[in-house]
Amino acid sequence: MSNLYEVVAKGGPLMLPLVGLSVASFACAFDRAVFWFQVLRTEDRVAHHILDAAQYSLTDARMIAEKARSQPIGRFMLAALKLNQPNPETFRLALETAGDEEFAKMRRGDKMLETAVAIAPLLGLLGTVTGLMLTFANLNVGGATLGAEQTTKAAAGIAEALTTTACGMVVAIIALALLRVSVTLQSQQMEYFSKIGGELELIYRQVWYEPWTNELAKAGSAQLSSELSVGS
Repeated sequence: MSNLYEVVAKGGPLMLPLVGLSVASFACAFDRAVFWFQVLRTEDRVAHHILDAAQYSLTDARMIAEKARSQPIGRFMLAALKLNQPNPETFRLALETAGDEEFAKMRRGDKMLETAVAIAPLLGLLGTVTGLMLTFANLNVGGATLGAEQTTKAAAGIAEALTTTACGMVVAIIALALLRVSVTLQSQQMEYFSKIGGELELIYRQVWYEPWTNELAKAGSAQLSSELSVGS
């Protein structure tokens, strides 16, 4: 802890916002790690449980999805299953809308990491400039030799320049790595949601929608036949 304090002290006042960015980045990383751990641990089991139930009962599938509303995949599938006898286009639209909402939640924290990636190197560069300015301000250019006090002040300016530069680069690299991991997981989720949504829509079209349309067609034919018989 004392070594960390010494590093912050050597970096000068610009180390404070760098420390703040690093703390915010790690807090965001912890929040996203908990979120993705919970999602990846259970979503495949929940999704296939709902798909299996949808083969024989949409009501059972909807009840399972309602119990899994804490999971993004549960809310995604529930958005379509809770509709009352929708046509396939409405069914797909419900899935797409719910997917967009879940993807927006998955991107939470990305702006913070993008800010750290952009600002941290600039703060490090600014610390370099101010450190070099401090160094040159304490150099006695006209003198033949430098005194011990001037040498100490010059070294302090160089230390500040190098410390802020290094810390800014470290914060930016860590934030960029976290951002890339988050973006990769989001891309995988988009593909997974598309796959599960397609399977659910296919089950709905093959198992549930066609019987309804056939029944409606039969009812319409029966009504037309009765009207023709009455008219004759």
